[in-house]
Amino acid sequence: MPISSNFTSILSKDWEINFTQCMPNGYLKYTDLCNLLQLTAAAHSDMGGISFSDMQEFNQAWVLSRMRVEITALPKWRDVVKVKTWINTLENSRSVRALEMYLNGKKIIGTETFWAVFNTEKRRPEALALPYEHFELYPEKRATVETFSKISISPEKEELFEKTVFLSDLDIVNHVNNVKYLEWCLDLVEEKIILNQEIKSFEMNFMKELSLKDQVVIHENVSEESFVFSITKEEKNCFALQLNLK
Repeated sequence: MPISSNFTSILSKDWEINFTQCMPNGYLKYTDLCNLLQLTAAAHSDMGGISFSDMQEFNQAWVLSRMRVEITALPKWRDVVKVKTWINTLENSRSVRALEMYLNGKKIIGTETFWAVFNTEKRRPEALALPYEHFELYPEKRATVETFSKISISPEKEELFEKTVFLSDLDIVNHVNNVKYLEWCLDLVEEKIILNQEIKSFEMNFMKELSLKDQVVIHENVSEESFVFSITKEEKNCFALQLNLK
């Protein structure tokens, strides 16, 4: 698709929280929070001519490599939130994108995401084939207090759950959708931590893609201030999640 006539390098988009996106306490699920953030990023890419459809002409897609989310508060059912997004860096096969969520004019969530251009046939990273110079970059305009970190996976981790990848876990790139990893891990967290909104931030590292029928194991390592989950396939790390508690 051509670049939209109303394209801007910073996009603001409003979303109304509906009941299907909420936990039993009426607040937005962490997984649906990530979905809203990614839908906003996708809308911005679409306006700028570097969407999934545009990139598929070259067998390319954006895939998420790292994500950090800092949370002051969660919105609830029927709230209307504003999500802003812009690009910090974009070069060759890699891009850092910032996102912020506002409720009644107050920032409640900040997110930093790291994306890679992925060839969907060769299943490996490569340089972006589309022009992107029309995007103004904002390397100093940060959405989070802290930047990405490499999550430390302890050898003392506990094996919690074994899982087979099903069709419902896959997305349009034909691998496990990044939000699914988060969902699998959060389902193993004590309910009161989720419902009482005790998570102040979380960070995800995506290391290797998972495909249909893959057999995986979910592990956990707990400290006083954080939970670290890891997902392995054939004893190799594919994903790590760190939940930081208030």
